[in-house]
Amino acid sequence: MSDAARYEEWVSAFSTSTDFEADLVRDRLDEAGISAVVLTQRDHSFNLNVGDLSPVHVMVPPTEAEAAAAVLAEAPLTDEELERAAMEADVMAPDAHDPTSEARLDSGIDEISLEVPEDDEDEDDA
Repeated sequence: MSDAARYEEWVSAFSTSTDFEADLVRDRLDEAGISAVVLTQRDHSFNLNVGDLSPVHVMVPPTEAEAAAAVLAEAPLTDEELERAAMEADVMAPDAHDPTSEARLDSGIDEISLEVPEDDEDEDDA
């Protein structure tokens, strides 16, 4: 089954206009054990935010929509709680996701190649 077919019935648990906010919400749901993916309709060719014209959704399975809403309705952590968690974190802990799943969770590319593409052999023969 393709990824597109797998997520076809999923519902939007959160909507924003920025990728980074959607990534934070997805990570929060993931920490709570709720499957979530970011569906972005932004054009990553240009760093342009046009608000509601290019929504970014955090999608969850319909069976987990209520649980996701409950997690997102909880009060956010205080600065003190965040600092304590950061100080207690194990810097040697393995990554939470393997490279394959991390790529599927990513809402954009990490780098862009600005190198001139090599000539196409077919064009040289014309």
